[in-house]
Amino acid sequence: MVRIILFDNETRERLLPLTFVRPTCEIRMGILTIREKWERWLQGKVSYITQDYLSEKYPIDHSKVNYIINGSVLPSPQLVRLIKQMDFNEAFLRGEELIAAKLDEEQIENLIRDDDIGELRGFDLEGTDYLKIDNLWDIFTKNAQAIEEDFALLTKGRQSQPISDTNRVLGATERIFLEEGAQVECATLNTAGGPIYVGKGAEIMEGSHIRGGLALCEKGTIKMGARVYGGTTIGPRSKVSGELNNCVILGHSNKAHEGYLGNSVIGEWCNIGADANTSNLKNNYEKIRLWSYPEERFVDTGQQFCGLIMGDHSKTGINTMFNTGTVVGVSSNIFGEGFPRNFIPSFSWGGKHGFQTYRTDKAFETAERVMERRGVDFDVQERLILLRVFEDTAKYRRWEKT
Repeated sequence: MVRIILFDNETRERLLPLTFVRPTCEIRMGILTIREKWERWLQGKVSYITQDYLSEKYPIDHSKVNYIINGSVLPSPQLVRLIKQMDFNEAFLRGEELIAAKLDEEQIENLIRDDDIGELRGFDLEGTDYLKIDNLWDIFTKNAQAIEEDFALLTKGRQSQPISDTNRVLGATERIFLEEGAQVECATLNTAGGPIYVGKGAEIMEGSHIRGGLALCEKGTIKMGARVYGGTTIGPRSKVSGELNNCVILGHSNKAHEGYLGNSVIGEWCNIGADANTSNLKNNYEKIRLWSYPEERFVDTGQQFCGLIMGDHSKTGINTMFNTGTVVGVSSNIFGEGFPRNFIPSFSWGGKHGFQTYRTDKAFETAERVMERRGVDFDVQERLILLRVFEDTAKYRRWEKT
């Protein structure tokens, strides 16, 4: 049986804080996570090569025939066709970066044991069409295209649930797809800029104004009067309201009240308080700098628009304000008036006037309550992963040294 193994490489470091708690391929872009895309395209179940502390939750499984694929790469028809035609010991490269290889059982075992697969016959993928995440901002800048591709994949040959005539549709109706149990009433749906996908049991409430492309995933909710612009993904069981533009919410997170969120990526189990706002454009219109974990400094994104990157389990109080290009780590709690700093380490508690360490016992109590509400167990695996993140990010909580 063929095995699909998605691996992390140095790109994973540039995608922190999102990849502190997950392999790169578990990031959601478009409608599906990268893993879900590969499972559908190659008709198989994925396993992982990832960080040691994540490997119990995300294990590796191999057999006599194995495709190892870069977890930051999204499948495309052209790339999938090339991979299916590979022979053993062949590899596809982008420059010097490994994109995919076909390995036998012995090579995989050598890779696991010695981090060595020997010499491969390499072929450059120059000219091949596919999406790849190299930096955090790629997640939202390439999201509109990812929505288009997933929409085509998931809806091909299928019939949408009927669209209620209480809605106002601008553009092509066939660019709207409602899964079973989806509810959309008294909303404005504009498909001129991209498709609109509403997942199983998801709801767009009355008075909402939606511009595609939009991915509202399973049991997600867009609340009354929301304004959502294109290139936006709202992950499973997430609730949003207010104004959103070109955002990706991975899942199980809420921005359920008024306030603006633009050109941003929000992890899982986050909550953004009422009337919290994010700046995504500098007053002088200069390109935005963003915190880089591997370089431990702010780097130029080349982007004029970049808002908030927030790691899993982080929360904000009401009226919180974020400056352009703010990075918040895992399990932080931000509140109070004024703008906090542009880089907030994991397990921080505070705001503009300073931070203290968010104790793990208190953070875990909150995580357990939040996850329990969605029927998810905050188990030992999750605790150990977050404890490792707490330890690995201690150097950024500089107040602890004083």
